[in-house]
Amino acid sequence: MRIELFPFQKRALADIRMKTAEAMGSYHRTHAPQVVSFTAPTGAGKTIIMSALIEAVLFGDEQYMEQPNAIIVWLSDSPQLNEQSKQKIDSKADKIKLSQCVTISEESFDKEVFEDGHVYFLNTQKLSVTSKLTKNGDGRTYTIWQTLANTVWEKSDRLYFIIDEAHRGMQGREASRATTIMQKFIKGSEDDGIPPMPVVIGMSATTQRFNALVEGTSSTIHKSIVTTDEVRASGLLKDRIVITYPEEGAVNNDMAILQAAADDWKEKWEHWTQYCFEQHYAYVNPILIIQVLNGTGDALTDTNLDDCIAKIEERTGFKLESGQVVHTFGSTAATLNVNELDVRYEEPSNIAEDRNIRVVFFKENLSTGWDCPRAETMMSFKHANDATYIAQLLGRMVRTPMQMHIQVDDVLNDVHLYLPYFNEDTVRDVVEALQSTEGGDIPTDIYGESLSGKKFETLTVRPQKKKEVQQTPGQMTLFDVFSGQTISERQTDIVTTKPTGDIVPTTYPQITGVQEQLAYTSRQNQMQQTTDTTALVQSGLTMSQTSDIESPLRSNIVESSKTDQQNTSVAEDMFNREDVMKFINDAGLLSYNIRALRINDYLKSLYRMAHLLTMSKLHREAIREVQDEIVEMIHNYVEGLKTEGKYDDLVQQVKQFKLATQIFDAFGETVDNYSVHDLFTTTDSDIERQFRIADVKLGREGIGMAYGNKYMDMSDLTAFKVDVILFVADEECMNRLHSYAEIRFHGLNDDYRRYIATIDSEKIRKDYDSIVSDGDSVSKHNFRLPETIQVPHEVGGKEYRNHLFVSDITGVATMKLNTWEAGVIEEEEKREDFVCWIRNPSRGSWALCIPYEIDGEIKPTYPDFIIVRKDRVLGYVVDILEPHNPDFKDNLGKAKGFADYAKKNPGVGRIQLIRMSKDAAGNHKFKRLDMSKTAVRDKVSHAINTDELDHIFDTDGVIE
Repeated sequence: MRIELFPFQKRALADIRMKTAEAMGSYHRTHAPQVVSFTAPTGAGKTIIMSALIEAVLFGDEQYMEQPNAIIVWLSDSPQLNEQSKQKIDSKADKIKLSQCVTISEESFDKEVFEDGHVYFLNTQKLSVTSKLTKNGDGRTYTIWQTLANTVWEKSDRLYFIIDEAHRGMQGREASRATTIMQKFIKGSEDDGIPPMPVVIGMSATTQRFNALVEGTSSTIHKSIVTTDEVRASGLLKDRIVITYPEEGAVNNDMAILQAAADDWKEKWEHWTQYCFEQHYAYVNPILIIQVLNGTGDALTDTNLDDCIAKIEERTGFKLESGQVVHTFGSTAATLNVNELDVRYEEPSNIAEDRNIRVVFFKENLSTGWDCPRAETMMSFKHANDATYIAQLLGRMVRTPMQMHIQVDDVLNDVHLYLPYFNEDTVRDVVEALQSTEGGDIPTDIYGESLSGKKFETLTVRPQKKKEVQQTPGQMTLFDVFSGQTISERQTDIVTTKPTGDIVPTTYPQITGVQEQLAYTSRQNQMQQTTDTTALVQSGLTMSQTSDIESPLRSNIVESSKTDQQNTSVAEDMFNREDVMKFINDAGLLSYNIRALRINDYLKSLYRMAHLLTMSKLHREAIREVQDEIVEMIHNYVEGLKTEGKYDDLVQQVKQFKLATQIFDAFGETVDNYSVHDLFTTTDSDIERQFRIADVKLGREGIGMAYGNKYMDMSDLTAFKVDVILFVADEECMNRLHSYAEIRFHGLNDDYRRYIATIDSEKIRKDYDSIVSDGDSVSKHNFRLPETIQVPHEVGGKEYRNHLFVSDITGVATMKLNTWEAGVIEEEEKREDFVCWIRNPSRGSWALCIPYEIDGEIKPTYPDFIIVRKDRVLGYVVDILEPHNPDFKDNLGKAKGFADYAKKNPGVGRIQLIRMSKDAAGNHKFKRLDMSKTAVRDKVSHAINTDELDHIFDTDGVIE
């Protein structure tokens, strides 16, 4: 595959591969039809997993031999889904050639049997009684039913039938008809003359759906399930779906809500542009999609499109241009003139890839054959009786544009839906429909909020009003730079300027041409909150800077502002928040990821770690060193065999094999005296096949060829391949190899973990976290804070200016703490060295996590607070505090976990478990047990029950 599968996808692939092989074996033993049921929630990437399965079947993997003559038939319920699946295979599966993928056409397809080594795409709409495929005539020799039946009779040992049972966008009679057709392949159909398919692999969003599909079948069913928790943890989907509706009794809802949607879309543009600029990624270009009403009479739509465009431009300050706004109205493919702007028709499946598209108008056809992770804001003029349809559509928008959780800016982990004609009750219907109809328990948190009562607040370490804000002349917005450009023009017009002023091309995409990267000013130019906003604050490039820029880019540049600075007169902040964040992120504090199981073996994890260190330039020779060390293991093994005189005999076993023939009498008894043994010499092609298998078991890293390059015998060009085959065949050798890989993997991780923490590239840090998490069930990572977080709005909370993350507008964070939590923070604030504090979110994507053991199982815990204090040597010191009720049964486990964490993190200040106690005068105080103290840590580590822990609190706990 061209992409690295997520951990849950790897597990699902291995499980489906095993069950598919078992199903094929069972069919040939029993001739009973087999069904592999693959169930995964919306957004899990079922098509990508299935593409990886097809590649594994055709080309083999670590566990199973290749089957190059396999035939795969992929059935879905629409041509759009066929095309989408075909495109994903082409783009994601690097070994499958596009010529192997065949869309079955009504006009041209006419075969007696399906050809070996091909993937055929078929949809239920082509299998109706009126379809040309299902009847003879017009020069057709074979119907599709005859082709299928013939293939089953002649090639059942290699025929795999995939049913993509999504029914996206299908309802009522249409969905029922599709189900009936799909069932023919599972149950067989006497009317059509086809038997049940030998092995059916069914893809479905819910077990209920697939149960309905296989109801009444006699097939043996093998089940493979991806849980919502697995998908939720992957970062593949947005963290939250936020549904906004008007407050009770509001009038003129639609345009007010459209304004809010435009504000949200503009904010997404600003945050995505800032993020992509800083991280050197290709720009995401988020899309605003607007669902309009059907038209009455001759009207195309009852929604005023002119008003929509005018309101979006007025609210955002973006002057939309031709090509940036499209429609998908199925009733017409004509270009519409909307508010003096040409709005062309676009096929839904093409929207995601056309990065010039900003706004999409649609009615009801975006839920079928359409996935667009860039669609991050949606506005619907539909009324409250369309809850199910809106839920189906929203299920298409939950994927993350970059297929990962954004660590540094939590604003980018949401998708927003705005519904002017819904209220709290009808929004609840959307949530229920989304969770039940569209993919079961969708692995994304869903919230409804009224326009006047927002549930989430954005907090940042870069508050706008912390000091004078300086805008550099020459800065422009992304819309100024890219207005009217094609993707190719965009990719040839930009370079990135390092902070030093050196000009270097960005890593991705490869772009050259303009004198310097145009820095984005979103953080200085925040959204105006009034309806008369007309433009973003802009300033242009000087003419000398733009001499190489061609039209239409030149026409969009505004002359440089005569004012060199733009000042916002606001009080200075309490402390330098960015300095504190940088200190914490560079400190290399440990945080842990706890999983139920490991995804990779240590050999794969070692290769991935070595590649990362090489590519990040932290250790350029890492992968070469690992390859050389494994090559030497093979060489030492071979030399040992030669020294012991075993080598030649083992080589003969590889190069020769015996074919035994047993003879039976008429009663089935073996005639032992007539056993015949024939000796055969292995061909070069068979040695090559064994060598390929050995390479797979060595991790597909070219270890065999690396060994050959160093130790090849020019007089016997296959000798080195035999050496590698012998090494892999020796169980003791492979055990030593995996033991080496485990030790080397952890060594590299320990040596370079803190250096990874200082790298600016979030991609490298994300890759590192993925590698470490896949390598161990309990894996240690660098704790890093994002720049922006989103927290629930807490009514009745207290305002804190000394929280590290504060509101961009007000400069405070509103937190609602319980009595213990508030008391601990109050005590901390009184310390002379206190700087700030952070509320550590339970199970937050960036939260500090510490493992502990309870009842023999490793669990995660998230300490309540991170405290930052001044330090005269280092500048700052970080404490970890956990107020915790002594009645909870996890007290001893967490205390031991904190003690172990303190031992592994000597750079941390205090690590305290805190209880409410009374001082000598009987006043309530907090007693703190500090695990950073060696004596305390040693006592806690040896405690065997909670009574002993209580005694340690009595003797060693301190009231500060």
